[in-house]
Amino acid sequence: MSEPTRRPLDLQGFWLMFGLAMLFGANNVLIKLGNQGLQPAFFAGTRSVVAFLALAGWMIWRRIPARWDLWRPGLLMGLLFAAEFLFLFLALDNTNVVRASSIFYAMPIWLSLAAHFLFPGERLTPVRFLGFLMGFGGVVLTFAGRADVTEAGNIWGDLAALVAGMSWAAIVVVSRKSKMGMAHPETQIAWQLAVSGVILCAMAPLFAGPLVRDFDAFQALIFMVQALGVAATGFVMWFWLLGRYPASTLASFSFLTPVLSALLGWLLLGEPVSWVTPIALALLVAGLVLINRRPKTPKP
Repeated sequence: MSEPTRRPLDLQGFWLMFGLAMLFGANNVLIKLGNQGLQPAFFAGTRSVVAFLALAGWMIWRRIPARWDLWRPGLLMGLLFAAEFLFLFLALDNTNVVRASSIFYAMPIWLSLAAHFLFPGERLTPVRFLGFLMGFGGVVLTFAGRADVTEAGNIWGDLAALVAGMSWAAIVVVSRKSKMGMAHPETQIAWQLAVSGVILCAMAPLFAGPLVRDFDAFQALIFMVQALGVAATGFVMWFWLLGRYPASTLASFSFLTPVLSALLGWLLLGEPVSWVTPIALALLVAGLVLINRRPKTPKP
């Protein structure tokens, strides 16, 4: 299946992608704070439900089709979406934002490895393979640096962030390898929200502890920002941008997100940062830059 032709990044695309990178950078801090009010699996599930209801209303008003003919990739993407955010929310309940962000936002590293085998024209060149190794080294260093940080959380939180990032990469692969990638951005996200909402809400009682922890007005605000700002709007915008501009161009913004997320975790939550963290982030950012590098087309 051939992919649609995409246009060069214009000013509108630049500012939308920049704003989205900022939103995603703050996302992990919001999840960390939101986990104080709701159990992680319940938080992730109810967020998906509320976001789906809002998005469904928009789709009905705009007459955007649900595309029931795409139920197979829709279910698969929904399962992966549930895994992504179950593990991310659990990660942020068991480790700090700085560490979780450094590991989770290494997603392009795993995507580049999958693309090498699955997408013609996206093989790892020597330069891109060097980027893969540098990014992978950043993740390994993050794990190895646990002993140098007090109150870093447990190792299971780090591993959960790793699984979450890999699940995110798998969603992109399924979208691009199936006809779902040609569907409206709203349709793609609606399937993911609907399926994940059912799965996560059903699974939530299986986890220890009450579903509601300390839910107050501030927690309600965080929840609505998560449901309507991130899940219902931010993710739709991400898929809209992917369908309009080259993925390699958009990915060049990816280096902003882990750095901003780690910075906010340190500034707003007072999380400890060891000497390892800047080195790991530098390796990750350098790796992302090299992975997203494409050879220049010679001029005629």
